[in-house]
Amino acid sequence: MSEALLEITRGDVIECIHRGDIAVVNSCGELLHSCGDPYKLTYFRSAAKPIQALHVFTSGAADRFNISDKEIAVICSSHYAEEFHRQTIRSILAKIGLTEENILGGTVTSLNSDYALQLAREGVPLSPIFSDCSGKHSGMLAACVHKGYNLTSYLSPEHPCQQNILTILADVCDVPSEDIKIGIDGCSAPVHALPIRNMALGFARLANQQCLPSTLAPYAGKIFSAMNSYPEMVSGTGGFCTELIKHTQGLLIGKIGAEGVYCVGIKGMDVGIAVKVENGSMDVLPPIVMDILDKLGCLDEEMKGKLAAFTHKSNVNDINTVVGEYRSVLQLKAAG
Repeated sequence: MSEALLEITRGDVIECIHRGDIAVVNSCGELLHSCGDPYKLTYFRSAAKPIQALHVFTSGAADRFNISDKEIAVICSSHYAEEFHRQTIRSILAKIGLTEENILGGTVTSLNSDYALQLAREGVPLSPIFSDCSGKHSGMLAACVHKGYNLTSYLSPEHPCQQNILTILADVCDVPSEDIKIGIDGCSAPVHALPIRNMALGFARLANQQCLPSTLAPYAGKIFSAMNSYPEMVSGTGGFCTELIKHTQGLLIGKIGAEGVYCVGIKGMDVGIAVKVENGSMDVLPPIVMDILDKLGCLDEEMKGKLAAFTHKSNVNDINTVVGEYRSVLQLKAAG
């Protein structure tokens, strides 16, 4: 059963309690710590993107099209559609001989509300490349072009591209493919449901490749390196994923997923973390993740200082007056 992870106060009253579940594992699958139900079944959502990106390598597309580290990072991203994100995705599409019209994920504005308002004020016409999932889609299309797969049905769960991604997820997260439940994501791609313990395992293995098959281990290392080399690609200016990776100096990767999912892989410590907030709230994820990292002793004082804005979050009203706080109350229990 889920447990309380975070409280929001207004004055001296606890106004809101967010419950959820946490799993912390090592790369061999050993459960190290938990809160709530570490076997909670839920959708991976966009937190799966760094694992899904492995298919760009295993398909041969990365080599054929000389996909750069910056481009790999945006394939892993839920980006804010800033100009540098759009330029990088156009670069991938140019390399594979396609245009953004080939991206079938729909047209939405930036995930960053301030930037979305700026785009609207400036009358910038939106297109599929503005979707936070357009990097992932360009990676799928690169594999399809290289393999000669159909480009109009690449989002079908039965399409060979999606079947290849399913196999990779099963192998990395140690779940039989037939046990992974398939839904349809907001961007119309298949989305995968599995226990959060296995999500954490996938991220532990991205950061620490010793328990991965030799066919995947080098590529997992390249994804970890690409996200650390270009953290601005992973979300965008001021985004939690970007700032967390940037200020931890090659220690980890972190990736958000819709409806309250967050995953972290920590290099050297051999740790993977998965969080699911039960009510799907996204704005409570940073202080929860920061508290987990603090409790595990992952961050030094300099890192904590640079990320303090995500640890200590104020509850503010319409005129920006502080009226309360976001306060992590999670309790990690050691396994065994």
